[in-house]
Parts: sequence; structure tokens; C-alpha cells
Amino acid sequence: MNIDLSKICCFGVAGNFTGHLEQAGEAESFKNVVTKTQDEPKAVFPTYIPASSPEIPEFLNVFPFSSEKISYPPESEEEQNLQIESECAVIFDVSWENGKICSLKPVCFGASNDCSIRRKGKCKISWKKNWGKNTKGFSSNAIEIDRFSSAGNISRYRIKSFLVRAFRQVFEYGEDSRISDYSYIYDRLTEWLINKINTQEDFESAENIRLYLEKSGFPEKIMVSIGATRYTDFGKENFLQKGDEAVVVLYPEDKYKGEEITEFVQNADYSKTDISFLVQKIV
Repeated sequence: MNIDLSKICCFGVAGNFTGHLEQAGEAESFKNVVTKTQDEPKAVFPTYIPASSPEIPEFLNVFPFSSEKISYPPESEEEQNLQIESECAVIFDVSWENGKICSLKPVCFGASNDCSIRRKGKCKISWKKNWGKNTKGFSSNAIEIDRFSSAGNISRYRIKSFLVRAFRQVFEYGEDSRISDYSYIYDRLTEWLINKINTQEDFESAENIRLYLEKSGFPEKIMVSIGATRYTDFGKENFLQKGDEAVVVLYPEDKYKGEEITEFVQNADYSKTDISFLVQKIV
């Protein structure tokens, strides 16, 4: 299923996988965020808004997604520490009522790299997410959702990611994780997203998402990367370099084993249509 993201407002979810924010050094940014439950995500943040308005930061108008490459920050950038953020992203159909979202219908899902630059002293999450063209990733093979529940096809999938270096050296970068292991998933996630998008204010790391969507003309679709999984020990300590290859894989665990996925990556075999592969060269 092919999706043209260039016409869709795109977002991410912060803190939807236990332990990731602490590993990424981002937990301090949310110390003043009050949540109802301990495992509740912290915020929704924008990565791309295809609308021009004084209320929308100009850099968010730059389309950052590519299914083929990640562009390294310019040499003038003080921090150049890039990390893969392996995620599942979901495209939703949006219904509006009186200027607020009243329903979100999941349409399809795919492998996402919410690639981040570890910029110190930057408050807003979005400042660390979009530094220009080709700075994020979404697989060209999105998989249609039959039911967004534990009985649906998405519940069969796991997320696995790799960093591939010279001579096809393959390193596991993110922990092999079930999509069902997200803190908030299925109806719980959808209800949280509706409430958060409708009510989130511009405060510390967070931004007024509903305002951005209003200025975008109340769009009928949005994309949400629903949260980064935890890093392996290698992923925590190793940043991306030019010439590396970042690979994020969503695969059905009832059909493939993790070892088979690693073998596919080692052999650069990305032909399976029931797997959502995202393969990006760092340039």
C-alpha cells in the first residue's frame, strides 16, 4: 500500500515504550509533565506540517521523509549525534466536529525511523526531529490494517532494527519488540491521541498540535509514529556515520523468526511483501 506522506501532517509520540526516554537522555525534558498513569505517554510532537502559517514553525514545512536515505546534518551543526528510532507508524483517517477531532480510524501501518539528532539545550522535541530533507523515514511498503486490536493483523508484528556498516557488518540497534508491547496501543492509544491532540498546550517540550491542524485546514488524514522502542547496548553507545545503513523492520512473528530477519538484512534481501522494510543509507 503506497502512501504519499508529502500531503499528510505527521507526528510522533514521546514516551510510549518503557525505558526509551531514559536511554535517549530525554526523560528530563518531561519532568514537569503530569500523567494520569505511570505508563502514559508524555506528548504528541510534530515532524511535518504541509501548511504555511505564522503559527507553524517554518522548518516544519520542509518534507523530511525518505524511504531510501538519511541526510547527515551540515558540518556547521554543533551536535551531529544521530540515532535510529525504530517505530511502527500508523496512518489514520480523521473525523472532525466543532474544530476538534472526534474519531481516528487506523488505515495502515509501516516501519518508521523517527531519526533524532541529540541536540543539547533544545526545548521542543520537533527541533531534534526535522533538520531538513531526508531526515526521517517511512517504509514504501505500508500494510493495510484489518482491525486495530489484539485480534487484528497488526498484533502479529514485531519491530526490529539494525545498523549496517562496511563489509555488511550487521549490528542489532533496537531491541526486538512486539507492537503489542507499546504502553498505549489499539483503542487505548487512539483515545489518548484524540484527547492529547485536542487539548495539548504549548508548554516546555510540547506544542499546540490542534492549532497546527486547524491552520492545515482540518486534514482528513494524519500519520503518527507511535513511539520508539528501547535500544540494544550497541544502539545506546553508537551513533550513525556517513556510509552506514539504517534498517527498520516490521515482521509477523507467526511466520518469521528474529534470526531469519537478521539473515535477510545480512543478505540485503528485502523482497518479502508481508514484511515492512525501511532501508536508509546515511549520506
